[in-house]
Amino acid sequence: MKQFSLVLLAALLTAHAHAQTPAPAAKAKAPDAVDQMAAALTPTRVLTYKKAGDNELKLHVFEPEGFKAGDSRACFLIIHGGGWTGGNPQRMYPFAAHYAKLGLVGISMQYRLHSKKTNVSVFDCVKDARSAVRYIRGHAADLGIDTQKIIVSGGSAGGHLAAATALFEQVNESDDDLKIPATPNALVLLFPVIDTSKEGYGSEKIGERWQELSPLHHVRAGVPPTIIFHGTGDTVTPYAGAKAFQEAMVKAGNRCELDTNEGGAHGYLMRNKALYDDTMQKADVFLKSLGLLP
Repeated sequence: MKQFSLVLLAALLTAHAHAQTPAPAAKAKAPDAVDQMAAALTPTRVLTYKKAGDNELKLHVFEPEGFKAGDSRACFLIIHGGGWTGGNPQRMYPFAAHYAKLGLVGISMQYRLHSKKTNVSVFDCVKDARSAVRYIRGHAADLGIDTQKIIVSGGSAGGHLAAATALFEQVNESDDDLKIPATPNALVLLFPVIDTSKEGYGSEKIGERWQELSPLHHVRAGVPPTIIFHGTGDTVTPYAGAKAFQEAMVKAGNRCELDTNEGGAHGYLMRNKALYDDTMQKADVFLKSLGLLP
């Protein structure tokens, strides 16, 4: 009996020790290729383009070498991903800086993040993206930007918001100046959320009104020239949606190119410097063909 009591006591002490030992912290995500490039970059200036409640939403601006007031340069606006619920402008600094090196004004934008706690919906994210384009056009003289040479780009949910600037004319902030168009002159979409149905991504976050925010379901004539970069192995924003969007765009008479990465998973070009460089080179060729690069 005494031996059994000692065994029981030892078991209790062991259990107590384990209970007091904190669980190991989750390992932080290792910086990928784009993160590593972003860490070395600093914007020329950061300015507020919109106030939404307590939020002051910012544009992180990269000005090209030799920039001066009164310039009229093309603009490359890039929008980060994160399922509309996370991410930050710093993530996309390399894209903005790349185009600043080529003589454009590069901008990485902030937007409100979707959250039930703060009552921010995906519709609000869309409104912010459209407000940002309107701000850029409305302040083109100060920003040194040509209002007819605005390129909007984004990755994943940011790609969705980029497409939203061209497609969702019915979704606007109540105090936006609707006389200023939100439609850009070209789109560069990186593994975008392009179909928000149950076969794609986002219907659960958007809710029953998902079709109002589904780029695939809003293709029409007159959409700006678009290039899409997407991997066939993408299980987050399925490749089938990008393919269907590209086909619908061409059928509607729009220019739309789809660059396919065989087997590429979601975000493939962010993790590999060679794939990132390849993407930028192809995007450059596309934009040069439109007269949007010097």
